[in-house]
Amino acid sequence: MTLADMGMTQMMGGTAPRGALMMLHATPDIVAAGQITLVASNVGWRTHELVILPLAAGATAGLRVPGGDGKVSETGSLGEASNSCTNGTGAGITAGTVSWVTITLPPGHYELICNFPNHYADGMHQELDVI
Repeated sequence: MTLADMGMTQMMGGTAPRGALMMLHATPDIVAAGQITLVASNVGWRTHELVILPLAAGATAGLRVPGGDGKVSETGSLGEASNSCTNGTGAGITAGTVSWVTITLPPGHYELICNFPNHYADGMHQELDVI
């Protein structure tokens, strides 16, 4: 996974504004069912995270509605990589570092997201298909 905020610099702190250019890119985006390790590399300036959410049948990634805090619901989360230079949950993946999570996924559709304020709305989401 590559996590990035585009067109920003180190001098930009605080909450990301709506409309900022950000991305989350997973390669490959189709994997075999079973135990997998997702490695998230933050090549941007802001701190990011990777959260794995189930995607309902027929749903499309990117259609969750953020709340007033700029985040989407993480109900049903299956795992998270948000701990710089190690695995699991933490305060976020800082610029230039990686985090990872190992999970077992059955066949289905999942949405990979960054759920820091406004990051999802700014484009940090992608579907992951497990076959």
